[in-house]
Amino acid sequence: MVSRNRKLIVTFALILSNAMAGLDATIINTALPAIVSDLHGIQYMGWLVAIFLLGMAVATPLWSKFGERKGNKTAYIVATVVFMIGALFQGLAPNIVWFIIARGFMGIGAGGMNTIPFIIYSQIFKNLRRRAQVIGVAAASFSGTSIIGPLLGGWIVDAFSWHWVFYLNLPIALISILIIVFFFHIKENLNKSKVDYHGAVLMILGLTSILVGIQELGMSSIWVPLAFIAVGAILVARMVQIENKAEDPIVPNRLFKNSKLVIDMILFVFLWGAFVAFNIYIPMWAQGIMGLSALIGGMTQIPGSITNFIGSEAGPVMQRRLGRYNLIAIGTAAFLIAFLGLFIAKESASYWFLLVMGAFEGFGIGLCFNVLQVAVQYDAEPRDVPIATSFAYLVRILSQTFMSAIYGVILNHALLKGVRGSHGQLTMSMMNNLSNSQTAKNLPQHLLPEMRAILFSGIHNIMLTALILILIVVVVLIILFRSGFTKPVKSRDI
Repeated sequence: MVSRNRKLIVTFALILSNAMAGLDATIINTALPAIVSDLHGIQYMGWLVAIFLLGMAVATPLWSKFGERKGNKTAYIVATVVFMIGALFQGLAPNIVWFIIARGFMGIGAGGMNTIPFIIYSQIFKNLRRRAQVIGVAAASFSGTSIIGPLLGGWIVDAFSWHWVFYLNLPIALISILIIVFFFHIKENLNKSKVDYHGAVLMILGLTSILVGIQELGMSSIWVPLAFIAVGAILVARMVQIENKAEDPIVPNRLFKNSKLVIDMILFVFLWGAFVAFNIYIPMWAQGIMGLSALIGGMTQIPGSITNFIGSEAGPVMQRRLGRYNLIAIGTAAFLIAFLGLFIAKESASYWFLLVMGAFEGFGIGLCFNVLQVAVQYDAEPRDVPIATSFAYLVRILSQTFMSAIYGVILNHALLKGVRGSHGQLTMSMMNNLSNSQTAKNLPQHLLPEMRAILFSGIHNIMLTALILILIVVVVLIILFRSGFTKPVKSRDI
């Protein structure tokens, strides 16, 4: 057993992971316009986000298996070191290719650093309600640093350079590692089964191939992305066959026979696929279309971070009265208001409008995350809690990965269409500079309205896509309520 004081200290160290995730998410979104401008990579905007998420996605179940064999303590430390190395090399990046590779490496570390803590919570907090409270605090720490992130990120970009955004992770990660090394000691029953290397390789190659195919949509001949997607689908299908025979599969097929668990995953997919659209493109809306600074653009994330905190803290209390699916329905309604508003909005929409929509979006994510994260561990068989936890994270990150790529394709299509229709007046280089208010000052002022209209058309289509995902969640919830699937199973229904 872990003493109460050690639990608190270890929980603090693990919560630093969520703090780093919240800090990195909002700081990078604030810094992206400056990064793509400096490294001339607006056409790689989708990749800048997708490569990090892809690294997290393919690594997440592997970190879970690594933790089963070497211990979750070791897994967390190694993952955090990988995260630190990726952060360091991003800050040192001299070009966009270097940056993308380093970001992918950082994502691999983040896959373990952000999922292993939730597995450890299930080890040291056996009481589900207590665990829900801890997960709520962890989610709140993400929100808390998300409030600081836009301000800090904008200030760093404006006062120094975007490189220092990544160096900021290093001391925080080091503190977390040292605490875990000295204070986390728990006896773990290690898994001695044969590692499913075959399935792991097929999963990594399959998912990567599919992502490359999606990213290439609109960038090359239609046959190129279709070929990548087809190869990826074949590799994933082969992986499923291998998993049926593996002694200890990366993703056990029995997870898909658990109807409640499958519903949890489906909700994660669509809600998180929409969520990433706001985080990435609203700061760009503020900076590229409104002409605001990185600091002010980053502040669009603050209302959502505050309401995310409120939702995370209120969720466990509200759930005792309302139950799981009623709470998810409330969170989905908040999402719906946000993305419907952003879709209807015109190019002339005010900065305050973006802040209000962010508040609705943040409250929705705060409510839904806590409920679904605990639900996954509640719905899984006891033996499957670690893999179900990591698979839920995999599903969530895969959704963000693929949707980030799709959003990038949508934006690129709008930019290329606009540039081609300008009769040689505009270039992609000029569109790169538009995303950063500092470099936008050097652009021909008479062309700014046309350029902003082009950028807005891309972001408008992205918000439409995100809205469609939320409407799918609404349909799923209606079906669940009508079928009686949402009735509590036990008094402790989570």
